Amino acid sequence: MSAVHVVKEIYIYPIKSLASISCQKALAEEMGFENDRRWMLIDAENQLITQRENPILSQFYPQISDGKITITFKDYKHEFSTTAHLEDSIEANVWEDKSEVFEVDPETSKWFSERLGFQCKLVKIIKIGDRKHESSKLKETFNVSLADGYPYLLIGSESIDFLNEKLENKITVLRFRPNIVITSKNAHEEDDFDTFAIGEVQFKNIKPCGRCIMVNNDPQKSIIKKEPLKTLSKYRVVNNSVLFGTNIVSLNSGIISVGDTVIF
Repeated sequence: MSAVHVVKEIYIYPIKSLASISCQKALAEEMGFENDRRWMLIDAENQLITQRENPILSQFYPQISDGKITITFKDYKHEFSTTAHLEDSIEANVWEDKSEVFEVDPETSKWFSERLGFQCKLVKIIKIGDRKHESSKLKETFNVSLADGYPYLLIGSESIDFLNEKLENKITVLRFRPNIVITSKNAHEEDDFDTFAIGEVQFKNIKPCGRCIMVNNDPQKSIIKKEPLKTLSKYRVVNNSVLFGTNIVSLNSGIISVGDTVIF
């Protein structure tokens, strides 16, 4: 079974709800991959800002090099240090979770505010424990980043292929914002994974991921459409939730790479 499952793609999303960065390898940490969703945008009430209400965020493209993050949006660019943050903390919400975060700097917040057309701040979570998320399934609390719920999302290649067979207009797996894409034999078999190893890291499956309207955002055009949720709702609904991909946590830190075999 394990020979079938090989890491095909790895992605991080440094700033929550912005575009991804494709990686050949990544350092897995308790809160997620290094630099994955350690930053997010918040509004004047310290509430998170996402593609759900602002689909244009999908056209902000980050890159990381030499300790700096560069954001490109249309003809605009902005750069800031990965270590930059102000001293005073802010209590922000990531859905039901309280998170202690720090504004990166006023110049960066101003740049995003001008691009988006409303007042916002770019903030950073800087240490483990600044946000905790309770798993209702496991009755266990996890230290997490600024991701929606869990540190990692894994998707099998057959799951996206099976969906695309049903869609008139094909989509890429990036609609579902995975961290790890593996080759697989059967659609959605990742839902039933237990514990497994990739590279230096042991992972544990928590639960399949319930999806929201954000997967209907065409990231190249920033237009919310009806698909793929319309089609998924015909065959992937469990307890009123549309499931696609599965939420996992790491049990130790280490490097995983594209091409690594998944060991069960």
